[in-house]
Amino acid sequence: MKKTDNTILIALLGVVLGVLLTMVVHKVLPEKKFDGDYNRWRKLNLILQEVEKNYVDTINMKGMTDAAVVAALAELDPHSVYMPPVELTESETELSGNFEGIGITFNVPNDTAIVLSPVSGGPSEKAGLLQGDRIIRVDDVDIAGVKMPQDSMIRLMKGPSGTKVKITVNRDGTVIPFDITRDKIPVHCVDASFMIDETTGYIKLSKFTRTTYKEFKEATSKLLEQGMKRLIFDLRDNTGGYFDQSLMLSNEFLQRGDGIVYMEGLHRPRQDYDADGRGALKDIQLSVLINEGTASSSEIFSGAIQDNDRGVIVGRRSFGKGLVQEPVNFTDGSGIRLTVARFHTPSGRCIQKPYDKDKDYEYDIYERYAHGEMTSADSMKIDTTALFYTVKGRRVYGGGGIIPDVFVPMDTTKATTFFINCNRKATQVRFAQAMFDKYRGSLGSIDDFERLESWLDSQDLGSQFLEYASRVDGIKPKKGEWDETKTYMMPQLKALVGRFSKLGDEAFYRFYLPIDDTIQTALKNPSSVTEL
Repeated sequence: MKKTDNTILIALLGVVLGVLLTMVVHKVLPEKKFDGDYNRWRKLNLILQEVEKNYVDTINMKGMTDAAVVAALAELDPHSVYMPPVELTESETELSGNFEGIGITFNVPNDTAIVLSPVSGGPSEKAGLLQGDRIIRVDDVDIAGVKMPQDSMIRLMKGPSGTKVKITVNRDGTVIPFDITRDKIPVHCVDASFMIDETTGYIKLSKFTRTTYKEFKEATSKLLEQGMKRLIFDLRDNTGGYFDQSLMLSNEFLQRGDGIVYMEGLHRPRQDYDADGRGALKDIQLSVLINEGTASSSEIFSGAIQDNDRGVIVGRRSFGKGLVQEPVNFTDGSGIRLTVARFHTPSGRCIQKPYDKDKDYEYDIYERYAHGEMTSADSMKIDTTALFYTVKGRRVYGGGGIIPDVFVPMDTTKATTFFINCNRKATQVRFAQAMFDKYRGSLGSIDDFERLESWLDSQDLGSQFLEYASRVDGIKPKKGEWDETKTYMMPQLKALVGRFSKLGDEAFYRFYLPIDDTIQTALKNPSSVTEL
């Protein structure tokens, strides 16, 4: 689709390299010598031909061609990219709303993949895999205790529908092999949706996939039935995805004729996208949570809400990815994602941050840490020359990313030495797994949040964790340190253990609410910018 805006920072060069480019050159100019016309790409093609004909050793022309494409596209912008067949398939699968595999979610807290949950009705559940199983082997490949990267584990488990794979697990000391037939697995992008209080709903959206609008509509319908008058929409660390899904979500909140976004490029005339007024959430108060990981389609949505004074943006400056990529796919399964235009918010702000050749674009986030932007609004680099105005006349600034209406700093003051030491060894995550192993029957069956909270409170979780940290990792708090640490570590422990209940991620996010400064700030601030 020509207006797709992919989630992984992707996009690259031209339609004419390798065999295709050779055919074009020979057919159009069969006998002419190179005349220095760089605009027609002939020098690159002729070099590759000379290498092929005269190089001293056997060469990999495919590898050289790919390398040439990558190098050429690197001269354009950070998001124009070439994608070999495997990468292209993976990127498209991630955003399609489903993939083909065995249907589990897992984490790797200690060099072993542990099943968090089999997808309901999926191949793994049908085969008999259970929450808490340790995956030790995929077919004949050992994956436990060998420091295998998590993405490599995923590649081994994924595969076309109908193909078989043998998954060997360790379950309570017993090694069990399972023959699983892969199938299509749905991928959900709404991580959690629930009511925070009697009138305030919360939705956490992880990405903009093909199913985002459908999932969002289902979530908001349920929240409206429960009395939602206000929505806290969490787009933190949402790296974006399909452009049309962002348009449809924006449309839900805006009045007819309200601008959503426009795109424009040298070879692409300006194209505006406006709301049609048919949205079901035009009267719902709205707070949008963003941070430095909010990018692309998430920024389009946030910019539309901010420029129309439709809600309050809370958090930290977003990533700043506002380039439009069009896909060009080749018959060998590879493709390019070529930047053809820039996204602008309704007021005219360009979402894309600068990409100076002299600066490392990929390390921009680290630079924000370095100069204090994460902890102080005064340290935020704002291009005051890029001044724009919202519908109601409020000042907003361009220069890259969406600057929040209400800034929430990253809190670095709470971390005690005990907390840091536990984080380094992932003690909390491994403790949660140990709790599930110990209480699998009771914990795994809980599907009500109040019952889960009551069960966790009855376990004396703090004492069990301190004993576990000391016995397993040799970590003990200093005198008075636990009293200082437990106010923010206990919600974390409840969230991690609660995730093993049937509530899954909903439990995780609900337990985190009290220590989530951005959500608490949103709750305390009005959802109408006129009141700020």
